Amino acid sequence: MALMSEALTFRGMNTEELTYLARELTERGRGGRVVLGLAGPPGAGKSTLARVLVEELRRRYGPLAAAYVPLDGFHLSNAQLERLGLTSRKGSPPTFDVHGYVALLRRLVAEGDHDVYVPDFDRTLDEPVAARHVVRPGTALVVTEGNYLACELPGWSEVREVVDELWYVDAEVEERRRRLVERQSAGGRTPEEAREWVRGNDMPNAEIVEASRDAPWVKRRFHWSGHD
Repeated sequence: MALMSEALTFRGMNTEELTYLARELTERGRGGRVVLGLAGPPGAGKSTLARVLVEELRRRYGPLAAAYVPLDGFHLSNAQLERLGLTSRKGSPPTFDVHGYVALLRRLVAEGDHDVYVPDFDRTLDEPVAARHVVRPGTALVVTEGNYLACELPGWSEVREVVDELWYVDAEVEERRRRLVERQSAGGRTPEEAREWVRGNDMPNAEIVEASRDAPWVKRRFHWSGHD
């Protein structure tokens, strides 16, 4: 499926506007399953926005209007990170099974006649978990999200072969930093440990993502302003 190459910049788009655009994209699919990708740096609100869009589309158009597929389900396990010496870089591009992720996206496009199960990441366990989500037969739109979907990196560029439209979700740097520190603190780190993890890991990962912000395959760029 071809990505549209004309990129538009929006600031402060709200849920109503984005729901309309997602539905419009679905209708352009002419009955085939459509894939919408949300890229952007850690802490920008991608996963929250993806879930909100799916919930809102289902509320308006029925349970098969949309389904949620997070990249986070393809985190490598802690055992594999230890084996590879990547524990301290968790969340960086090589700590995901990008080929498995792309294979799932291809299945979702090709296999619309049966349930397809989707993994997720459990922040309490700090591990990926299998089959937390399911994409049901007849689901019209898949909303998938992850940091590196727009990146021109080995493996990641294959995502664009499957995604019909790619949006870049952003937020102010200090707001992203605040959210990330809260996330790490909620996961059990002390405030000092949380700040250090964000400084040494999440923010460098964000710099990798930010290099893709102006890529020609990004259709829309915006800050999500929530339900305002």
